[in-house]
Amino acid sequence: MDKPLHGLKIVEMAGLGPAPFGCYLLVGLGAEVTRIEAKGRAAVFLPLDPHTNPDVLYRNVQTLDLKSDGDRQEALTLICAADVLVEGFRPGVMERLGLGPDDMLQANPGLVYARMTGYGQNGPMSDRAGHDLNYISMSGVLSMIGRKDSPPVPPLNLIGDYGGGTMVLIMGILSALYARQQTGKGRVIDASMVEGSAMLATPIFSFMASGMWQGGERGQNLLDSGCPFYDTYETSDGLHVAVAPLEPQFFAALLKGLSLDDGWAQKQYDRESWEELRALLKSTFLTKTRDEWAELFATTDACVTPVLTPKEAAIHKHNAARQSFDTVAGHIMPGLAPKFS
Repeated sequence: MDKPLHGLKIVEMAGLGPAPFGCYLLVGLGAEVTRIEAKGRAAVFLPLDPHTNPDVLYRNVQTLDLKSDGDRQEALTLICAADVLVEGFRPGVMERLGLGPDDMLQANPGLVYARMTGYGQNGPMSDRAGHDLNYISMSGVLSMIGRKDSPPVPPLNLIGDYGGGTMVLIMGILSALYARQQTGKGRVIDASMVEGSAMLATPIFSFMASGMWQGGERGQNLLDSGCPFYDTYETSDGLHVAVAPLEPQFFAALLKGLSLDDGWAQKQYDRESWEELRALLKSTFLTKTRDEWAELFATTDACVTPVLTPKEAAIHKHNAARQSFDTVAGHIMPGLAPKFS
């Protein structure tokens, strides 16, 4: 079966982070991406192996001097033949190259012009440099990640760059392509990592609005390590398990598996008892190894799972059965999701 985006032509202006990762995922869905690299571009600060870096595994690369008329015309020709243009420069860069959205949509009215930035195309901070940590700090998300009485914890660069960036960018591209089917016209997408990461936190904002979550109290709420039955616990071998039985029936399965007094079921959401419960769970999980606990809870709904390393995750029997990971140039890489029938 053809992949769902077979035949879709994308031009990507070479960059870092969410824009190239978005193109990588779209290629996995069948799109054809041509990447335009600028001649004389400064070396990337990360020493990535070109044989394993997913950003460079899939592209037809055109190296062009976009300040020369001939090469700029070649870039224009590629863009005029494309369905989608993806760029992740600061606002104004593409306009100065003569490749801005006004010019490109005039030349190719059906073009979906996708722009990925940290702060958006306008506003007082739109031309500022930044990275994932800056963007999620500005969205309010970073302030909620971490334990009580500890500083906020950088959650890798998954929330701003890839959750609030790549995934929102792809949603915009696919939405604009659907709209083009109705109108024949392309449109400009202004994707901001600040706004994307804030949007990911919509359920938490809803919890705050309902009084279930104290926005200024990190590490004291249901999903932020404040709750003893939504946390990780060390095991006797120095590894960890993840424990997350939020619903009463799942919490009852946890109590049964740990041989704890089922009287705790009545106090599950009694915050006054949470510290006592945390201490009890901590001491209990220290009595067996991670894998012993994983085996004990393997066939239950107690929501207890081992905290796996990336290498362990790749060979875990469940992930292996679904072919959730792949091997590229001899190295483990996550497979494409979602799967299609």
